[in-house]
Amino acid sequence: MNRTLVKQAIAAAALACLPFVSQAQDYPAKPITMIVPFPPGGVADLTARPLAPAMEKVLKQPVLIVNRTGAGGQVGMTAVAKSEPDGYTILMALSSISIFPVSDRINGKTPAYEMKDFAPIALISADPTVLVVRADAPWKDIKQFIASAKAYPGQINYSSSGVYGTLHVAMEILSNAAGIKLFHVPYQGAGPAVTALLGGQVHALATGPAAAAKQMQAGKMRALGSWGDKRLAALPDVPTFKELGYDAEFYIWAGVVAPAATPAPVIQKLRAAVREAVASQEFKDTMTKLQTPIAYKDAPEFKEYWDRDAKRLEAALHKIGKVGDK
Repeated sequence: MNRTLVKQAIAAAALACLPFVSQAQDYPAKPITMIVPFPPGGVADLTARPLAPAMEKVLKQPVLIVNRTGAGGQVGMTAVAKSEPDGYTILMALSSISIFPVSDRINGKTPAYEMKDFAPIALISADPTVLVVRADAPWKDIKQFIASAKAYPGQINYSSSGVYGTLHVAMEILSNAAGIKLFHVPYQGAGPAVTALLGGQVHALATGPAAAAKQMQAGKMRALGSWGDKRLAALPDVPTFKELGYDAEFYIWAGVVAPAATPAPVIQKLRAAVREAVASQEFKDTMTKLQTPIAYKDAPEFKEYWDRDAKRLEAALHKIGKVGDK
């Protein structure tokens, strides 16, 4: 190839890159949609609601919350994975994002998305789930609960955010660790699952500590134990399953992600916007009211955390196996 052709090839490549450079420089030029793959009332929604307006102040564009629910969160997650990677569709993800590719393969299905389809932006919070029952339930502690479950296998039921969702997996981890069998009643999100417990439709629920603390203060729930490696500051009297001798650990983390092919300059702007939003006093005050500690990690640290958590969840899912196999 002569020099003229080389120069023409370089010029053509440079011109081809111009639209992407311009797009990144102008970003954001229109409203951004933040998909919450669960109904209102759950961890993802409660985190997204105060984060969106804080991001708007940084980005100078509206950040619109859209609850796109279904299949325990998989519908909304898949929609973002397959959306245009231009930075205008992002996801408030929970730890269940790591579950569905594994659970699909366990059940002989082609995964709707893979982990490589997402780019991490920032981790916002990471709290262990808490096992709760109604305040008028007969169980005063986890030992009584487990004793009843062993005496009446399959007769104590629990609600969840959906099959293989975070709340389902947490309860199955405990069931395996304690050697008990519970009956699973899936709902279309954490909010409806909490409503089912409060309405007496189910006996128990694994939930985020913010929802548990709020309902406990209202005298409607009792917490029996948590899936953390140490007791929660908001619930200091609630023991962990680990300290009680059960190898059960699980966290509901909430973090912002984007489609993997989103241009790097756009990712950088989103990272900066979330970083500033999380540091704002308004966001901090809201999370304090929700009794949800901020556990911010920027993209590189978030990816490391996510990878570790995904490996733990994969191991737990293989123990659970196909739903209905037990």
